[in-house]
Amino acid sequence: MSYQFNFAALVPYWPDFISGAWVTLQLTVGAVIFGMVIGVLCAIARRSRFVALRSVAGVYVETVRNTPFIVQIFFLFFGMSSVGVRMPIMVAAIFALVVNVGAYTAEIIRAGMDAIPKGQIEAAEALGLSQFQIYRDIILMPAIEKVYPALTSQFVLMMLTTSICSQISAEELTGVANNIQSNTFRSFETYIVIGLFYIGITLMMRFGFWLIGLYAFPRRRVMGGV
Repeated sequence: MSYQFNFAALVPYWPDFISGAWVTLQLTVGAVIFGMVIGVLCAIARRSRFVALRSVAGVYVETVRNTPFIVQIFFLFFGMSSVGVRMPIMVAAIFALVVNVGAYTAEIIRAGMDAIPKGQIEAAEALGLSQFQIYRDIILMPAIEKVYPALTSQFVLMMLTTSICSQISAEELTGVANNIQSNTFRSFETYIVIGLFYIGITLMMRFGFWLIGLYAFPRRRVMGGV
């Protein structure tokens, strides 16, 4: 059995590949920003002294972490539309990504918060720092610094998860590739190309997170942790 590669058939579709990669990046950036906000708030809620707040955050986190992403996005796009709540494809895609990555981010950040020594917090209270200052400077920022590698890995995995958004016809990289291979009948070549695109985006993200780590965590830079 022999197979003749023909990447030339994909040349006219390069603008579509670029457009799909751009949509993937847009989904990723939006999900990272809003998912980080939700993750921080849920991590704080999970450690709250209020039972109701802990319970609500816990139900959200455990529900998302124990269901497949494809079920979540189908529920938001198809399930909600059946009860009259209709969302545009891109809105549903980014909403599902934010909901998903927010739950995982919350657990990562909570683990970092739990790793902060209690004596450090007690020392801050003895110095008369406010609760906001303690959470911001003594708990949150050191916690994020501790779990920064895990956070960046989760965000990269989330970028790869955007490929599932093609199941609701989102025109991201995988969705574009599905259309191209159906037009050219060059599935092998098409998915090789988008595989290279995903590798390129992954390396670009890792480099970007490395630069952010250098700026945000100077102590890790000095100690060689970034």
